[in-house]
Amino acid sequence: MGPGAARAVARWCAGAGWPVHPLAPRQKTPTANCEPCRRDRHRPTDCPCIGNGGWCHGFHAATTSFERIDAWWEAQPRFGVGVSCGPADLVVIDVDAHQAQVPDRSRLLPGISIGPQVTLTGLATGFDTLALLAALRAQPSPAEDEGTLRVRTPSGGLHIWYRNPDPQTRYRSSTGSSPKVALAWQVDVRSDGGYIVAPATRTVSGSYLPVGKARHPAPLPAWLAAELARTGHVPPAAALDSRTTTHAASPPRRRAPKAAGRILEPLLEQVVACEAIPEGAGFTEKLNRAAFTAGGLVRAGHLAENEARSLLLEGANRARPQQEHRNGTIIESALSAGAQRPFHPKGRS
Repeated sequence: MGPGAARAVARWCAGAGWPVHPLAPRQKTPTANCEPCRRDRHRPTDCPCIGNGGWCHGFHAATTSFERIDAWWEAQPRFGVGVSCGPADLVVIDVDAHQAQVPDRSRLLPGISIGPQVTLTGLATGFDTLALLAALRAQPSPAEDEGTLRVRTPSGGLHIWYRNPDPQTRYRSSTGSSPKVALAWQVDVRSDGGYIVAPATRTVSGSYLPVGKARHPAPLPAWLAAELARTGHVPPAAALDSRTTTHAASPPRRRAPKAAGRILEPLLEQVVACEAIPEGAGFTEKLNRAAFTAGGLVRAGHLAENEARSLLLEGANRARPQQEHRNGTIIESALSAGAQRPFHPKGRS
């Protein structure tokens, strides 16, 4: 995008009611926090920068304010554009086409048994598993849905944008490799607690280009909503933080209880400290430990799952921004494993 184009995209998204936040120039990850926020780790809800017009903490700073958008993109015209999915009432199906070993058929569609009579020859990507799920439900694949906004990614994947027609029902984000909450292998879900790259954004890998004529999301199909509910994407009402916090748009997110914070914060600090050590820092082990602990705290009722996932992703993507997808995979796996062992911290609040 040329000078001013990114700001025009950000304004277009905000005009559609989708809160936006800056992405680092030519990257698909949020721009870095300011130096004080980098030095003094704190929760987004406690950050003075957001209230003062800053862009710290990624999608937590997302806004629909044209005044703030103009200020951000005038300060740095090369920023990309991210959309905070939860406050926008968006459910985006993120279909991956990564080269990866195909797992056993029992793990392709969580909760669905795929018998040996079903031929899987040629199955290689999320396009195939999404098409298989749709075929089993006698529905067309969402990847072929010309009635909704679809965006081709630089890696050959596809973002399929839908509007949540029932804002009272919230959907959690997930990765397609998660053993706990997943729609299909290599099919991610971006909704509450997640963001998506806006159409026309350009990165070092290429551009995010709309496919077909549709430029707005259609309502989430009923059959797909049912599948999301079946696969655990609708969290219990008590665990909902509802929409992700945005500037002057939503109530503040619930803070984790102090006892849980005392346990988790030091582990998160170890993850973030890996930012200064590109290799040999034990990043994977530290992230796995933090996410496993968070899973136990969530299972025991001391921490909301959306809050845990958001904190983990923020720390991991700050330390290793070039491997966002892998970070999500590590977190989902460790959260799931930790949830098998509820953790009650001493001196709980």
